[in-house]
Amino acid sequence: MTAINLQVEEKTERLDRYLSEELPDLSRSRIQQLIEQGHIQLNDKVCTSKKIHLKAGDRIILEIPAVQPLELVAEAIPLDILYEDDQLLILNKPAGLVVHPAPGHPDGTLVNALLAHCPNLPGIGGVQRPGIVHRLDKDTTGAIAIAKTDIAYQHLQAQLKAKTARREYLGVVYGAPKTENGIIDLPIGRHPQDRKKMAIVPIEQGGRSAITHWQIRERLGNYTLIHFQLETGRTHQIRVHSAKMGHPIVGDPIYSSGHSVGVNLPGQALHAWRLKLQHPVSGDWIEATATLPQSLITLLDILRRR
Repeated sequence: MTAINLQVEEKTERLDRYLSEELPDLSRSRIQQLIEQGHIQLNDKVCTSKKIHLKAGDRIILEIPAVQPLELVAEAIPLDILYEDDQLLILNKPAGLVVHPAPGHPDGTLVNALLAHCPNLPGIGGVQRPGIVHRLDKDTTGAIAIAKTDIAYQHLQAQLKAKTARREYLGVVYGAPKTENGIIDLPIGRHPQDRKKMAIVPIEQGGRSAITHWQIRERLGNYTLIHFQLETGRTHQIRVHSAKMGHPIVGDPIYSSGHSVGVNLPGQALHAWRLKLQHPVSGDWIEATATLPQSLITLLDILRRR
């Protein structure tokens, strides 16, 4: 970890612009990433807003984490394949499988499994995340799309950005919402105190637009099975929005602390149920439905019997 100390000499522009001028060796996007990840302190407080305006006398400490090169190794991990051709792959991801290597998870990830299945992936979409177009949290199960070519990667990313790809989830939440459906439109950003968490953060403080559509599928006493549809794809979006509604996802270790359902779950009861996207070459629509994991089937059976 390298720490850089700066003192602002005169009233100036927003934080990211100031840092990119003072530190020409760092790209603007890298600086914005460091801000978002909580590596900047402004006057001894963590600052996650790139847009904050500085004034004379402000003290900035920038921590640059040491880069840990990751050696990607192909590993023969079984894959539950829902769809595959020469352009893309759609998998049903199990709970506990991390999508790509990171500090603390150098191997045993979905990327390691993909390299064994598709040896030509390296270089598509970035060195450490070959083929990964979108991600699922470690303990979220279900459908995830992988690009096998550069054309597919660019096309699938564009579909996610344009909101033409459709991502539907099923989740069990605590409590019983009063209405049958709704839309949560609240921006999400890095938690100002805990950089491992996300939170509702105003746009002007660095949050990014996040929109979740939800509809009740089944009422189960003091629990509810909800069908979620993502309009945006922020980190932990459904988990943060559900908790903000007052109905956190059952088994969520970060956003529903203190709750217990009496069923042994591998993580949050959230499943990427259906993925609909356009084929990057043929233009045909592909729809993949991922069967529910056994843990979620067991949970629903127990709640229905109660």
